[in-house]
Amino acid sequence: MSGGKPNDPKVRDKAAVMNWIRRNSPSREELLESRFIRPFAHRVAHSHLWRFTRTSVPRGTALGLFVGIFFLIPGVQILGVALLALPFRANIPIGAAMTFLSNPVTTPFIILASVWLGDWLFGLHANSATFSAMIEHGASAGEWVRWVFSDAAPAMLAGLFVISVVSAVVGYVLAALFWDNWIRLRWRRKLARARDQRLEASTSDTAAG
Repeated sequence: MSGGKPNDPKVRDKAAVMNWIRRNSPSREELLESRFIRPFAHRVAHSHLWRFTRTSVPRGTALGLFVGIFFLIPGVQILGVALLALPFRANIPIGAAMTFLSNPVTTPFIILASVWLGDWLFGLHANSATFSAMIEHGASAGEWVRWVFSDAAPAMLAGLFVISVVSAVVGYVLAALFWDNWIRLRWRRKLARARDQRLEASTSDTAAG
């Protein structure tokens, strides 16, 4: 059937994406119970911040990617998404889910890329090789602090900002395309079901006649 059966790969792929978002997004109740969010609960609780719409989904994706990459601290990420969602009219669940793309596995690569990019773009003379060496020999907290407050700090911040902005723009475009495709697919499935129902009714009438 052209409308998209449950075993259609496109249907399965989009359902998998939506399921991943639901698993990695806090519910409204969970978010409002956070001691960090509670003072701003009246802002975060707005229903339009939790609706999945054509505009709020791409905005939530862009916001989550920017905050998740630029602010690499987990608690700060979700708090930032929740507070910035209102002025940007972004979807909070989508934004919160996108912050999980920066995690303990990906963060070292993000930092290394940020230092290299900031050094390359702005000539900040940071030594990205030192970062790799510190990871390999398990640097202490003091060594990491000294590294951050060396020339690496401005290079890392500049690189993080560039990567965050580019990721947000790309994420916005991909989310908009995904959402439009998702809506078209749902409409095709509805039209196909309606056509099948009319065909079944016509067949029944013919058999009865």
